[in-house]
Amino acid sequence: MPVQKSNNIDITELIDAKENIAPLVPIEILTSPFYRFDLSRHNPDIAHVDMGRPETLRKYIVDTLTKRRCGWGFGGWGEDRALYKSHPFFKDKAGDHSIHLGMDIWLPADTPVFVPFTGTIHGFKDNSGDHNYGPSIITENRIGDVPFYILFSHLKPNALDGVKEGTLIRSGDQIASVPSEVESTELPPHMHLQLITDLGEHDINFPEVARLSEKNKYMNVCANPESLLSPFMVKDC
Repeated sequence: MPVQKSNNIDITELIDAKENIAPLVPIEILTSPFYRFDLSRHNPDIAHVDMGRPETLRKYIVDTLTKRRCGWGFGGWGEDRALYKSHPFFKDKAGDHSIHLGMDIWLPADTPVFVPFTGTIHGFKDNSGDHNYGPSIITENRIGDVPFYILFSHLKPNALDGVKEGTLIRSGDQIASVPSEVESTELPPHMHLQLITDLGEHDINFPEVARLSEKNKYMNVCANPESLLSPFMVKDC
């Protein structure tokens, strides 16, 4: 069954009303200055960054946050990222995967991650391996009778301890923590957040990066997850 747009669902209805939405991370972080990263192929400042050499991305992220005097940053939704081009994980016979479907949030290691909305655990998986997604959890939430999903990944390994499908989770419950650099395959501490209106045939294996040829197909069902942060953010750097 192909991925399709789910009943014209408008997630902003719930977010804009701020009904039962909790901060994704501690409020003192969300209300502190942040930097909006651009890791797309259109940014000349990252021409040297290559996922085949993770130290190049690590240096860029750390140096940028230090220079801007920001404690955290985010970005990436819908970006066409050339930095994936040299790594075999992002290649297959049908073409390179370069479209980032969610958002990376660069945070201090061990930052707690909370559930924005009350819902249930839809599924979870440990995607281990070099440059894979690490532990990931998908929650199912609803606007009326229409479901939508939040994918949390690049999580600390203990995020999956005791997790069970169907478990009720309440707005504000801690679901995970941000991994350290060692736990994050040599990348700076961060997590991946994705807002999905229709999982289609993928279920827990929904992709985080898609082929350029499939950009429209996936972006139609991946809403901008910045909407989960914006009700609480104050200013950028």
